Amino acid sequence: MPNLTLANLPNDLGTFTGGTHGSQPLTDYGGDTFYYGPVSIGTPGQILNVDVDTGSADLWVQSNCPKNTCTSPQFNQTKSKTFKNTKQSFNIQYGSGSASGQLGQDSVTIAGLTAKNQYFGVVNNPSEDFEGTPSSGLLGMAFSSIASSGKPTFFENVLAQYPTDSVGPLFSVFLTRKQSSGSQVCFGCYDTSKVRSGITWLPVTSKTYWTVSMTGALVNGRAVPATTTIFAAIDTGTTLIYVPAALAKSIYAQIPGSQMMSSGYYRVPCSNLNSNSLRVSLMFNGSPFSIDMRDFNLGRVSSGSSYCVAGILALGNNFPDNLAIVGDEFLKSWYSTYDYSNGARVGLSASINQAQ
Repeated sequence: MPNLTLANLPNDLGTFTGGTHGSQPLTDYGGDTFYYGPVSIGTPGQILNVDVDTGSADLWVQSNCPKNTCTSPQFNQTKSKTFKNTKQSFNIQYGSGSASGQLGQDSVTIAGLTAKNQYFGVVNNPSEDFEGTPSSGLLGMAFSSIASSGKPTFFENVLAQYPTDSVGPLFSVFLTRKQSSGSQVCFGCYDTSKVRSGITWLPVTSKTYWTVSMTGALVNGRAVPATTTIFAAIDTGTTLIYVPAALAKSIYAQIPGSQMMSSGYYRVPCSNLNSNSLRVSLMFNGSPFSIDMRDFNLGRVSSGSSYCVAGILALGNNFPDNLAIVGDEFLKSWYSTYDYSNGARVGLSASINQAQ
């Protein structure tokens, strides 16, 4: 795929860097566990924090939870003049966690962009996975073809409701490393101050998740090809990197001392997990994209252990054997752009966080 230099970027993206757009700061929670930002729902607007997730396609917030079951702020349905309860049930299941309640409709505003009559889940039964954090819900940014509600996503509604060509049909995400502030999601725009390279475009292989073709990996310059084409979901809502078990086994075969642990994790001698002795890249469409070893090393197996946990995990048997999930561990080094035009594509630019 062609690389775009910063010099010719505006011409290629046209109105994507102008027109109507909005940039929303995100907060890094739990040392890069997930990234959240505010959303305004209702009339007058109620501000709640949500996890920004390109790996799902539903917006939901906590509301009317039974006493002491929701620990984060909740949406008060009775205080919004424009709220409509459809009386339809809402249920969503994630790789880890679930949420259920009813489907509502109201005005939703993020970064100055408003989607009127936006469908969203008013959840009174989130699983324990969502407890004890500042986030009151989740903003799904994948394609609505996988939405549990069967309704358009927030940004799809923005694109449909604003004048044609007013909002550029893309959004982009910048993630910090171990820094609570500084991350952002940019709706209808691309922030050149957050990158140090042009964009490499990767065509979306399925308009479900933002999936691109993963062709393998590169370990210390040695190719580790995938035995079949892998559909890799670029997922801001996932912390780590998950690949098919066969590819994970082949990757770690190239790293001396690697041993498989439980739940898909591998451990590696800590001395082998530094940027001077190990370089690991993921291959998309035949091109390598590096993983920063600061993110690949998840820390010692236990206090005083000479082994460290490595950041590429093997997916379990409950997942398809041609699926990968590429999360924040990778995206901290790569500014990601999600473009609905040109047949749908994902753009990767070297982030200013990337090690030089």
